[in-house]
Amino acid sequence: MELIDHTRQSLIDYTCAQVASFFPDGRNELVRTHVARHMDEALHRTDRCISAVRMWAPGRFNYLNSSQYCIYLYYLANTIWRHECDANVPTRLFCLNKALNAIDLFYEIEMPEVFFIGHSVGIVLAKATYGNYFVLYQNSTVGKNHGIAPVIGDGVVMYPNTAIIGRSNVGANTILSQGTGVINRDTPGNCVAYPGESGSLVFKTVKRAVLEDIFRV
Repeated sequence: MELIDHTRQSLIDYTCAQVASFFPDGRNELVRTHVARHMDEALHRTDRCISAVRMWAPGRFNYLNSSQYCIYLYYLANTIWRHECDANVPTRLFCLNKALNAIDLFYEIEMPEVFFIGHSVGIVLAKATYGNYFVLYQNSTVGKNHGIAPVIGDGVVMYPNTAIIGRSNVGANTILSQGTGVINRDTPGNCVAYPGESGSLVFKTVKRAVLEDIFRV
């Protein structure tokens, strides 16, 4: 993958400098060791994800594209957590991502290999089950209810100000229209969900292939 205006080493330096700036707590050497050790795998995962997005040039990572950088920080934190089982560096990267991009995406969450963040501001994601080709826009929330997390199928799109909460099974290729909340409910899949009366949901047939506009599928 081509790193725009960076080499592998300069991206390591840049990332570690950001962490050190936000968290001047003397753990710089540990951060650098773990970031360098797992950078290649994190970049491979980042490449797979961003290369699937139509609006982005495949095989090119731009650290000044905030959505791409947000995805990179998540994959880096998650990759380090998977291998090191030590929360010190992943926690700092999680907090850095939150500070830079206003997203709450914990490093222990297993996001799919391909997902798209339109605008990261206000996104909050719980430890749920996420299908591939997941789409998120600003102020979307996935949350637990009484400790129970949703199950989200492949190709789900969450437009701005949407929520999936609790014991919800969101079928594949469900599109949540702006402002729709799925709370302890299921969707049939291959549908567009709208808010109905008294908290109900209205499902309509999908009329166009929204995912084909977003991903190279």
